Amino acid sequence: MPHPLGNPPTKIVAVHLNYPSRARERGRIPAQPSYFLKPPSSLAGTKEAIVRPTGCELLGFEGEIALVIGSRAQRVRPEDGWSHVRWVTAANDAGVYDLRHADRGSNLRSKGADGFTPLGPRLLDARRLDPSALRLRTWVNGELVQDDTTDTLLFPFGQLVADLSRLVTLEPGDVILTGTPAGASVVRPGDLVEVEVTSGELSSGRLRNPIAEGPALEAYGALPKVDQAEREAAYGTAYEPEPLLHPHLAEGLKSVAVATLSAQLRSRGLPHMSIDGVRPVSAAGGQTMVGTAHTLRYLPLREDLFKRYGTGMNAQKRAIEELRPGHVLVMDARRDPTAGTLGDILALRAYKRGAAGVVTDGAVRDSAAIADLGLPVYAAGAHPSVLGRRHVPWDTGVPIACGGALIQPGDLIVGDADGVVVVPPDLADELVADCREQERQERFITEQVAAGESVDGLYPPGPAWRTAYETWCKGESQ
Repeated sequence: MPHPLGNPPTKIVAVHLNYPSRARERGRIPAQPSYFLKPPSSLAGTKEAIVRPTGCELLGFEGEIALVIGSRAQRVRPEDGWSHVRWVTAANDAGVYDLRHADRGSNLRSKGADGFTPLGPRLLDARRLDPSALRLRTWVNGELVQDDTTDTLLFPFGQLVADLSRLVTLEPGDVILTGTPAGASVVRPGDLVEVEVTSGELSSGRLRNPIAEGPALEAYGALPKVDQAEREAAYGTAYEPEPLLHPHLAEGLKSVAVATLSAQLRSRGLPHMSIDGVRPVSAAGGQTMVGTAHTLRYLPLREDLFKRYGTGMNAQKRAIEELRPGHVLVMDARRDPTAGTLGDILALRAYKRGAAGVVTDGAVRDSAAIADLGLPVYAAGAHPSVLGRRHVPWDTGVPIACGGALIQPGDLIVGDADGVVVVPPDLADELVADCREQERQERFITEQVAAGESVDGLYPPGPAWRTAYETWCKGESQ
């Protein structure tokens, strides 16, 4: 495509991770931005095909906001960085994951092929824009798959310009690709990818690029190769072989009752760790749930905002797609059971992604189908309506309130027939040990009561019962 300023850029710089939603999807939040280069020959325009070589399986799309530098930037300060940006437009940072093994880190062959950086179709004057108030959307075959805004970026645009300019002089016409939000995935020949950047009534227009099949690569160098890690990275799943929760600790938490955990937490000055008002959706209700919290926050319905936040790849759907094996999805629905917060399709998707369970202090719909899934689900009730009756899905991976309890991402969630409790990770090991001792004492007490003993001085065991209890423990351990 003709370059916006009439001259080709000296460089195209792409940011690895910048949107919180993408960082959560990848399972890591960088402390500082990191970059890779794409050759200027990768530039293309709207309606030009992105070509996947025959033999490649994983052609990824990434809708992004592109910044075009207007004036030379060398060692500029973050507060001055935005003033060096002249134009803003839509971009698609395409790449084939099949070739990442060949240039690990540089991404030259996987991201640098001809036509792998389409831009356009229109340029927005950066002087008319608030860089923290832009909206980025991506569609595949007409379905909205990415929808995010720049108000919560990990690294604001001015910071990116300043950071790069410390060592690399940015020349007029240079392009910065500023990262992609959650929802980037794989496309195939015959698909159509569209990307748009908007600010109020201003729009870049839709950057439209069909996906086409191209010839196979000649065997002069590295050839396509994929494995499970690359497939999960391409499709947007965080790939980390280490489990979220150590199996030994998970088994320990499963071995004790929620009621016992609640008592032990209360004895440590934590009386508000129960998620009140939720019950198992399954009639059996006997399945123990243990996992690590991933959070979703709903806010009260506001009709003028629902179209923006409640449709397409909204926070509810993103939360489901961000789940990893061992996650418990915990939803803050403000204890409002008069609208559904989860249906059977998304519950099935959570199950397929390996979720350990779902907890909502709102309602579920399709409760009979959810009960048959085999996925532990706890809710405040059942309701036939969709979430738009009461709720706007707002954000994921943030501290929330659910059933009166404060839950942070990474907290441990344990549920059984009695209900659900929140366990701080740093207390988990000692809680398991003390819970087991408490339950052992309760087994002893139960045997004595069954034999006709009074609970006076026995429950809990007083000094008169201490020797008998120690003798009983020796017998139980044999």
